[in-house]
Amino acid sequence: MWEISLSWWEFIVRACVVYVFLLVLLRLTGKRQIGQLAPFDLVLLLVLSNAVQNSMNGGDNSITGGLILAVTLVALNWAVAWVTFRSKRFEGLIEGHPVVLVHNGRVNHKAMETVQMTMHELEASIRNAGHAGLEKVRFAVLENNGQVTVMPME
Repeated sequence: MWEISLSWWEFIVRACVVYVFLLVLLRLTGKRQIGQLAPFDLVLLLVLSNAVQNSMNGGDNSITGGLILAVTLVALNWAVAWVTFRSKRFEGLIEGHPVVLVHNGRVNHKAMETVQMTMHELEASIRNAGHAGLEKVRFAVLENNGQVTVMPME
């Protein structure tokens, strides 16, 4: 139950490799998957976590191995948060930059395509912000966290 079948450092290396891989993978898929979870996105994240579990624990099911992995993942997450706080360049690399989807009532279709957002999702975000239609929107911006910020015309 407590005895691990791998070296303690191997758990740390495995967790680091999987963490960095998933961070890059999820960053490449865009903001929408993180900030606006549709049911299929949630299913993907759950299945993804199960898929990488064995690559981290190497078949070890001990409590000690699980605790080492948990501490490593939390420490990695803290380190990434600290570095993104300290470095604007790293922050942009990890979190991305806001994307202007609507400017003066006109939809930026290229930006919509880049972030893989449909018109239905954009219109729903605008309605959710309390605005009736695109013609009343000065800016609609997809933020780093996946939320859409809407600024109305004055």
